[in-house]
Parts: sequence; structure tokens; C-alpha cells
Amino acid sequence: MLSKVFSKLFIIPIRIYQIALSPFLGQNCAHIPTCSNYAIQAINEWGVFKGTWLASKRIIRCNPWWGTHGEDPVPTNKK
Repeated sequence: MLSKVFSKLFIIPIRIYQIALSPFLGQNCAHIPTCSNYAIQAINEWGVFKGTWLASKRIIRCNPWWGTHGEDPVPTNKK
């Protein structure tokens, strides 16, 4: 229960970014799902700490110079 609340506290700023800022910045993410959706999925799948780590690594990979592109799903958590 507490972990779900903690996760939501990290997801809320991402959702605010998606609604308030992302429409003005345009479609820049080279991945499917987008980096912000990936972050939400990773936090839901892995929890705040590992989910944030996975999202951070993904954001670093998402750049026009030496980054990756295409489909890049969140790894599944074999609970």
C-alpha cells in the first residue's frame, strides 16, 4: 500500500509534464513507448527506485547523436 502511494508521488510529476509541457515541445522521443510513458511503466513494474534507474538510463540513451531508437519496452519483472 505504501509503495503504491510512493510510486504515485513519482508518477504525478511525469503526468504533469505529459499534459502541460510535452505538447509544446513536440514529438522528440525516438523510442516506443515514449520516455515519459516508459518511466511510468518502469515505476509501476519495478517500483520507484529501480523504475527511476531504468527510466534514467533510457533518457540518457534517447538522443540524436549516439542514442538508440525504435521499440524499447520496459523489462518484465518476474516476481
